[in-house]
Amino acid sequence: MIKEINVQDLSTLDHPILVDVRSEGEFTEATIPGAVNLPLFNNDERAQVGTTYTQTTPSLAREQGLSIISPKLPQLVKKVEEYSKKGPLVLFCWRGGMRSKSLATVVELMGIPIYRLIGGYKAYRSQVVDFFLTKLPYQVVVLRGNTGVGKTDLLGKLRAEGYPAIDLENLANNRGSVFGAMGLGDPPSQKKFEGLLYEELVALRGFSYIIVECESKRIGRVTLPINFFTAMQEGIQVLQCDSLANRVQRLLNEYASVPNALQEIGIALERLIKTLGHVKVRELRILLETNCLDLFTERLLVEYYDKLYAYPNESSSDYAFYVNYQEPVKALRELESYLDEKVAQPRRESAIFGVRHSAK
Repeated sequence: MIKEINVQDLSTLDHPILVDVRSEGEFTEATIPGAVNLPLFNNDERAQVGTTYTQTTPSLAREQGLSIISPKLPQLVKKVEEYSKKGPLVLFCWRGGMRSKSLATVVELMGIPIYRLIGGYKAYRSQVVDFFLTKLPYQVVVLRGNTGVGKTDLLGKLRAEGYPAIDLENLANNRGSVFGAMGLGDPPSQKKFEGLLYEELVALRGFSYIIVECESKRIGRVTLPINFFTAMQEGIQVLQCDSLANRVQRLLNEYASVPNALQEIGIALERLIKTLGHVKVRELRILLETNCLDLFTERLLVEYYDKLYAYPNESSSDYAFYVNYQEPVKALRELESYLDEKVAQPRRESAIFGVRHSAK
């Protein structure tokens, strides 16, 4: 018998295998984070059936859909059986309709235990939207500082040691600057980004606070939810500094691994003409083309980024805490002590989170 569950019930399953049976296009646009794609129709087939549904009759569309799916069933069932060995299976489509129901029926006939998500991805999406319409149930600690001081590096070290750190740039697939998208591939859709962020927050619901790097409201092509951005602005502001030499070297190391980095940086320089003017951009281009990368990076930091963000390069009373990252291990321990003594508070899990799953 097919077991139908709602989004909230996902939290009762141990490492469920979420199977999205929508087309690859729908899956790429957004899905429940951690889900795998097993499309009943590919993009073209879905369009064909949809056209038949709207321009002729629903019954004819169903017949057309059946003729498309029938030859695929043995392979689909085989794949589902493979997934079933890894954990409890949960099938879903857009609204928990015909696509998930039809495959679930066949799978159940083959003796494979199966769950079907009531409401499909739409129900999950509604839950995410509702969450980001309410006040964020965390205090937010924000790492601030000029470009290259190692905020992302410090965030990663905190996360590795069990602190509730979220790398927003990683979720957005963008470093949050003019050169931010270099070498990172396609960014997620807004819906996908919000789903990823929601799951990060769900995973940290045992904490009373989270730690993030300072970002503008927009990171590349995605936008932070209003309640999240507001919580950042109202949160605990931590200033991070480092020497100019270290900042230069850190950026050189980061971009050295990016394929065709110099070419992409050269293209991106054009975007700075409005701010720096033609003369400075031309000078920067010459440094780039003559491989004077240290001086190029230093001038870019001093003449563009530092003026843009204007953070102090030393301790300031405008911030709740200050870390000097010239000695990373010492800085990490100092910040951890501050978080443990001044920020961390016991909390009960909030009922505001409707789902907690660990999809593979």
